[in-house]
Amino acid sequence: MKQPENKTGPVQKILSSFLLCFGVVICLSFFTTCADHTTKKITVSSSSNLIQAFDHLRVPFQKKTGIQVIYNFASSGKLSQQIEHSAQVDVFASADTAYISRLAKEKIIDPDSVKPYASGRLVFFSRQADLVPSKVEELDLAEIERIAIANPEHAPYGVIARTVLENNNLWDKLQHRLILADNVRQALTYVETGDVSAALLPLSLVINLKKGAYSVIPESQHEPLIQSIGIVNQTSHKKEAQTFVNFVISEQGQSILRKYGYQSVK
Repeated sequence: MKQPENKTGPVQKILSSFLLCFGVVICLSFFTTCADHTTKKITVSSSSNLIQAFDHLRVPFQKKTGIQVIYNFASSGKLSQQIEHSAQVDVFASADTAYISRLAKEKIIDPDSVKPYASGRLVFFSRQADLVPSKVEELDLAEIERIAIANPEHAPYGVIARTVLENNNLWDKLQHRLILADNVRQALTYVETGDVSAALLPLSLVINLKKGAYSVIPESQHEPLIQSIGIVNQTSHKKEAQTFVNFVISEQGQSILRKYGYQSVK
C-alpha cells in the first residue's frame, strides 16, 4: 500500500525553523551560564603601589591556575576600612604589616594566612632630572615648588615619606609645598600632569617609566617597608585565595615583583 506523502506547509516550516533556532539559543545560553558559573574568580584588594606589578602578575597566575583575579586598588588604610565593613574581598595585599596585623588580631584576616611578600623602596621622583637632588637634605631646593606624597593618615608610603622629611627637619619647613594625595598612584599622577614638581613615591611605580628621573631614598632614612598579604576570613573562595597567596610568594611571583624594584623577604 502506498504511504501518504508527508507534506509540510509554509506555516509548519516556519514553526520548525523557529523551534530549531530557539533550541540552539537555549543550548548556547545553558553552556554559557555553566561556563560563567564554573569560572573561578577572586577579588584582591591591593595597595596602590602594586598597580603595575600585580597587573603583570595577573596573566601568568590566571594561565597557571585558571582563576580570574579582580583587583581593587587604593591606599592600605582605606582598603582596611572597607574590609572591616564587610567588603566582598578574598585577599588583602597591604603596603605594610600594621594594617594586616590589626585585622588578623581581630580575626577579620585569617592569622595563619598572613605572609610578608615584599620589601619596597621609597624614591624622590620628578619629570625633570635637574630637580632630583643627590641628597635627602636637598629636598627643599627652591626650584621644587610643590611635592606630592600619599596621605600619611592612611597610606604606609606616606607615613614613610613623612618620617624621612621629619628626620631631616623638613616636614614643617615644607608644609606650604606639600600636596597630600589620596594614594601613591594619585601622587604620581600629580607629577605626570604637572600639578606638582616632584613626589616621594614607591620605586615600583617609576622604575619602568620612560620619562622622568628618580633617586632612591637610603634605607638608613626609614624603617624597612615590609609588605604583607593575607586571606579575609569571610571569603567563600578560601582555596582560590590561598592559591593566589602561594603564587605571590612563589619564585615565579617574586621574580615578577623584583622587576618592579621589590626585594624578597622571608
